Amino acid sequence: MRLKTSLLKEKHKDLVSCVGWTTADELYSCSDDHQIMKWNPVTSETTRVVKLPDDVYPLDLHWFPRGTGGKKQSQAESFVLTSSDGKFHLISKLGRVEKSVEAHCGAVLAGRWNYEGTALVTAGEDGQVKIWSKSGMLRSTLAQQGAPVYSVSWAPDSDKVLFTSGKQLIIKPLQPNAKVLQWKGHEGLILKTDWNSVNDLILSAGEDCRYKVWDSFGRALFSSQPQQFPITSIAWALHGDFFALGSFNTLRLCDKTGWSYALEKPNTGSIFAISWSIDGTQLAGACGNGQSFFVFAHVVEQHWDWKNFLISLINRRIMKVHNVTNDAVDLLEFRDRVIKASLSCGYLVVSTSLQCYVFSTKNWNTPLIFDLKEGTVSLILQAERHFLLVDGGGLYLYSYEGRLISSPKYPGMRTDILNAQTVSLSNDTLAVKDKADEKVIYIFEALSGKPLGDGKPLTHKTEIVEIALDQKGLTSERKIAFIDKNRDLFITSVKRFGKEQKIVKIGTMVQSLAWNDTSNILCGIQDSKFTVWYYPNTVYVDKDLLPKTLYEKDASEFSRSPRIVSFVGNQVTIRRADGSLVHLHISPYPGILHGYGSAARWDDGLRLCRFVKDQTLWACLAAMAVANKDMSTAEIAYAAIGEIDKVQYINSIKDLPSKESRLAHMLLFSGNTQEAETLLLQSGLVYQAIQINIHLYNWERALELAVKHRTHVDTVLAYRQKFLGDFGKKETNQRFLQYAQGLEVDWDKIKAKIEMEIAKERERAAGSAAVRSSVTVQQ
Repeated sequence: MRLKTSLLKEKHKDLVSCVGWTTADELYSCSDDHQIMKWNPVTSETTRVVKLPDDVYPLDLHWFPRGTGGKKQSQAESFVLTSSDGKFHLISKLGRVEKSVEAHCGAVLAGRWNYEGTALVTAGEDGQVKIWSKSGMLRSTLAQQGAPVYSVSWAPDSDKVLFTSGKQLIIKPLQPNAKVLQWKGHEGLILKTDWNSVNDLILSAGEDCRYKVWDSFGRALFSSQPQQFPITSIAWALHGDFFALGSFNTLRLCDKTGWSYALEKPNTGSIFAISWSIDGTQLAGACGNGQSFFVFAHVVEQHWDWKNFLISLINRRIMKVHNVTNDAVDLLEFRDRVIKASLSCGYLVVSTSLQCYVFSTKNWNTPLIFDLKEGTVSLILQAERHFLLVDGGGLYLYSYEGRLISSPKYPGMRTDILNAQTVSLSNDTLAVKDKADEKVIYIFEALSGKPLGDGKPLTHKTEIVEIALDQKGLTSERKIAFIDKNRDLFITSVKRFGKEQKIVKIGTMVQSLAWNDTSNILCGIQDSKFTVWYYPNTVYVDKDLLPKTLYEKDASEFSRSPRIVSFVGNQVTIRRADGSLVHLHISPYPGILHGYGSAARWDDGLRLCRFVKDQTLWACLAAMAVANKDMSTAEIAYAAIGEIDKVQYINSIKDLPSKESRLAHMLLFSGNTQEAETLLLQSGLVYQAIQINIHLYNWERALELAVKHRTHVDTVLAYRQKFLGDFGKKETNQRFLQYAQGLEVDWDKIKAKIEMEIAKERERAAGSAAVRSSVTVQQ
């Protein structure tokens, strides 16, 4: 990826101090010659909007946010302009100065609207940070510093403000008495900051010639090498995937993790301000080299790859498709500028400023084209059967034939801050992390757009950072994996019918995760290891087996904070902190085993495990067989990994007389005690339900069931007395003492009753088998 720059000689006669986009094709610039000019970078048309009074030297410009208050505006209608005379000016798009407000003693160095457009923050040479209403009324003075505040930014949810104070960065909440976060950011004066609403990361740049990336807690994620000159401007692209920074004769494009994509050396002098267009494809920089140029650049040479296809954006409207297997090259031309693209699952989805194109990788000549509602698509996610477009108006799920399937909605939806970490799509499910309450994940049915199951969102006890749905298997078994704020990895089932969801922790210190595209294998970078969970469902089947189903590899070769880019087939692509890509290959056998398991081809699974002779594969087969209730395969697999106690238990399950008992003991094997008991009680096998509680030493529950069903109270008391006698203890439980009064424990009688219960169960099982066979004969 790189920037294609062009220098536009302006009609300004002095240095340009600030720029701002209204739409993707319209730009306003302000200069020390007191002029505000309007530009069209495509046609290079220039119009003078207004001449400011001679004592007004503009310093910062910020357009009022689009689409506030529910109604979507196609473009911004007014902007705030701060100036050196201590005032800020609210100016309409046509150049009429609506209001000028005395704000600070000395110059107003920065002014920023919040994301909703309900408040304005200004920072001045007098060290004050002030909050103003939309109409320019002072609400509060947020801070009073001893040094000029050069830059200010809003937090994504507009409840905190980040500002500079000398070498310090300060995050101050709007609520009084809330904790203020302050840390030393640079060795020199900090000149510019920016805080992105999508990825929640902070940028800072200063006179020490470095730029840094921080998270919202003030932890350093990246620090650059010293550049040649102080960095005078830095700005995020709205979607948060990359940012640009400017210094003397320098314009650099960087990834969100800090490494540099491209460096341009335009002859501009210092770049004082950078503004990105709303679609994140082009930027403008305000320069001051005496001749008042201003630099205009757009992002080209982005790359997408999938399997044997490599696609490059060679200029704003042309893509090159390279098939590396046969060296075939196709050129795709578009009517408008390409904004977003995604390549996966055999399809290329491209959104331009007005339309969406869907290409099949089998045929590049006839794309399917449909018009977009909003225009600026901020995210494209693909699944095997359909894809999701996210824009300022909402979430739209389309089939690859271009048909709108659904448009899910949830309360307080803000689509402008969604990214690939907070939205996940599979063939039947869509999951979205809520921004208002970060402990909540909304889960929707893909086809209807309605909330899944009982309609309640998935709730976790701490804030969630990243989510991912598995891609294969049955809808009823769909799983979601997520990382929370503490970097713990959890997995849970998406479908919940009334009962409380079981969220299970399967990893700690996980930086990044990805599901495989062809089977439900999960990989992640965990602490200093690259880990693959070959069968994550093991946690619901036999938790003790999970460590045996993992593949771990030392991750020190990936350097600090690597990210998983994709997991296709048995190839994992990881991006290191320096921007280089590393390709890892994992064993193909677990993927093949998943295929056998989903097709119930257990004999083939056994053959594969015997051929590979790998303990991890045997452990996966054991868990898959138990999950699918195939006990003979499970027995062989457990024997192969030396789990003798489990082999014996499976053998005892096989000898049970009735199908219900066998099912209940399988549930018990997986640790689902409550479900096993419920199944037995529903089947009328009360003694067996009491017996499993006795075996688990759930004495009180066993007695409760015996009393409730008026049977086997003496059996429970007899086993309780034997248990206490073995340990030389006396009975202290009042309930047991109460029922033991006047009750003789006769073991012969109890054994006879138990024998009778087992015989009764055998008869029942034989009777139901006979009924089944007679029905089969009649048919």
